[in-house]
Amino acid sequence: MSKFTVPTFKKAFLHPRYWLTLLMIGVMYLMSWLPYFIQFRLGQGFGRLAMHFMKKRRKTIERNLELCFPDMPEQERQELIQKNIDNTGLALFETCMAWFWPDLRVERHVKIEGLEHLYKLEEEGKGVLLIAIHSLNLELGARAFGLKAPGVGVYRPNTNPCFDYFQFKGRVRSNKYMIDRKDVKGMLKALRDGERVWYAPDHDYGLRRSSFAPLFAVEKACTTTGTSLLVDATDCAVVPFAMVRESNYGRYTLKIFPPLDEFPHNEPDAAAAYINKAIERSIMEAPEQYMWLHRRFKTRPEGEASLY
Repeated sequence: MSKFTVPTFKKAFLHPRYWLTLLMIGVMYLMSWLPYFIQFRLGQGFGRLAMHFMKKRRKTIERNLELCFPDMPEQERQELIQKNIDNTGLALFETCMAWFWPDLRVERHVKIEGLEHLYKLEEEGKGVLLIAIHSLNLELGARAFGLKAPGVGVYRPNTNPCFDYFQFKGRVRSNKYMIDRKDVKGMLKALRDGERVWYAPDHDYGLRRSSFAPLFAVEKACTTTGTSLLVDATDCAVVPFAMVRESNYGRYTLKIFPPLDEFPHNEPDAAAAYINKAIERSIMEAPEQYMWLHRRFKTRPEGEASLY
């Protein structure tokens, strides 16, 4: 296991400064037990209400979709924006489901396709870098994944230690352990040991260890080269997947795709472009369920104006 310090519950969390956090966690727990159709409707309403006040986030969604799909008819784009806002609100409830639902309820709602790819790699003793995307239901996807093929999560601790404790407990509930996102050595060791490691290279993480590669219609999207570092150093398999909500009645499909056999080794720039193509395919499984509210293209090449 890596040097990651496992969060534990401390008496200090009973201090009044954490009462609001504890109340929020309690409400999340209670919400998780609501019938799914009620959670779905509340999620839609929450998303619409939140975007009414978070106007900058809505503009970011609009701008990202405009940049990525410039040829999309305006009416179709507006419909996609509204669906994305609805799914953004539902993400809160899907997080509650992921952290607090019993295993049987998760299994009842989530179907998994493509597990044979992972089982075959496991038989070969090969480590697997699971290429995740920031879909709005990613927390629930991770929980469902761990029930059939537990792995190792790359983790960013929350600045609120009380919330971090519950976040960690929720995320590790059906998986093995967590690795701090800065612990590259821990990721390398896990992959060399034949583990499955969750990795999400789809966001803009800044200029360090990055390359500018095409993503949809954006020719220069700042893309991490960390994928190359991990793959070249361990010769692990690279396996993309997507979590998709198939209906308004709580039917989800976790789609595990075949390994990327043509990954460009020892070519970080080519690998960044290659991984972005895989990310595009995963996003297009359900573009309305992707996390468009982040400024994906905030980092620009030197001298180029902001896209926002």
